[in-house]
Amino acid sequence: MVYYRKYRPQTVAELDLEEVRGKLESILSAKELPHAFLFTGPKGLGKTSAARIIAKAINCERNSKFKIQNSKLQVKNKKSENKGKVQQSNNETIEPCDVCDNCVSITNGSNIDVLEIDAASNRGIDEIRDLREKIKFAPASLRKKVYIIDEVHMLTADAFNALLKTLEEPPSHAVFILCTTEAEKVPGTIASRTFHVRFNKPTRDEILHSLSRIIKGEKFDIEEEVLDQIYKLSEGSFRDAAKILEELVISSGGKKITLKTLEASFKTAGLETDVARLLSTLAKRDLQGALKTIDELSQRGTDFKVLTERLAEKIHDLLLSGSDEFQINELRRLLDLINNSYRDIKFSVLPQIPLELVVVEWCIESTQDEDKKQEFQVREESVEAKSQIGHGMFAGNAKSDNFFAALISAVKRDNHSLAGILRGCKLSEINNGNVQFETKYKFHKDKLTEAKASSILDMRASEILKEKVHVVVNLTNK
Repeated sequence: MVYYRKYRPQTVAELDLEEVRGKLESILSAKELPHAFLFTGPKGLGKTSAARIIAKAINCERNSKFKIQNSKLQVKNKKSENKGKVQQSNNETIEPCDVCDNCVSITNGSNIDVLEIDAASNRGIDEIRDLREKIKFAPASLRKKVYIIDEVHMLTADAFNALLKTLEEPPSHAVFILCTTEAEKVPGTIASRTFHVRFNKPTRDEILHSLSRIIKGEKFDIEEEVLDQIYKLSEGSFRDAAKILEELVISSGGKKITLKTLEASFKTAGLETDVARLLSTLAKRDLQGALKTIDELSQRGTDFKVLTERLAEKIHDLLLSGSDEFQINELRRLLDLINNSYRDIKFSVLPQIPLELVVVEWCIESTQDEDKKQEFQVREESVEAKSQIGHGMFAGNAKSDNFFAALISAVKRDNHSLAGILRGCKLSEINNGNVQFETKYKFHKDKLTEAKASSILDMRASEILKEKVHVVVNLTNK
């Protein structure tokens, strides 16, 4: 069994989120138990585990805290307001024993009175109507039936309406626990009829509290620095932290888990230096330098998901503390670009492309005003530039630089990304109706020589030089 399942919390005390632990202790200690809960929060924080713990606590055979009044007492006091309510017993624990038949069967997922429903797969009104019909029947073996509906936000509007009727008039023998990662998609009518428990992103200590159960149970030898890195890599998910630890155990081959083990497994060695170097090129608006850094990281096999996270963390820190190289509005814009690129990584053909596009977009925006000035100047000098260019090599000529700037500005009106890629090339020659550029990156050459891109380059270059020319892009190793 994988670690996150083997060591998932089985009692309230084992829940890793301190706030949730305290709230559930208060709920289970109260005289009356809510008939419906709503657990919200990001993935991997223990929402389903907490739901199972509640199911065990209220049905544990050894826990007299939740014993319901016997049938004779209910008949005698059927007009009493306390009919069917939970009895309070002094000095009784709220924790499940985890050894009685009820607790064991709930833990194993074999008890028919505890139903876990995946709303993503059972999201229609027919499934909820079926639930409403079956809920009328008393539990087969437990005190209370427990319905755990995971990803409840996936239910259709009709299914939510059907569920609402059940929540408005629930049978006394049923408890609902609704779990979701997207609380905003749960209708207000549903949320208002539940007891809301928020599962917030865990702190470092809470992640380490979770990992300590695994380390103690498996008797691992692990460096303290590794735990800090696992916390960063887990993105605030107990489940992901456990999975990362398990990967490191496999990679270490039973030996001590060191920082080198983690760096070898997740390609994180020297990331802080790489982030600083990349930010330095961005501060200078050095497009070629930034792209070269990204290319080197790609050749090294760097995990661009982790790199982007660290880059965002560093920019966020600069935003809060201030920076000598960036203004506040620049940090805000750069953080926005990085944040948007993070979502594109898993859909990208090459993992480095989203970050490369960020660099291109950033450099384009930072020089936009300068480009407009240069474009105006080149329009005035275009005839003179053409006469002085002549034929053959002319790299380094002031007029050629003006032409290059004008071409980038003109292409930008058609395609910002294309202009950014062109900026990373070197203008090498105009000869016999050809305008030749050089680039070290095959990706850039492929993009610039696509049919649509080539057509734009030819058209804009011809407009500036006042004659029909064709743009050629060559790949160079220099």
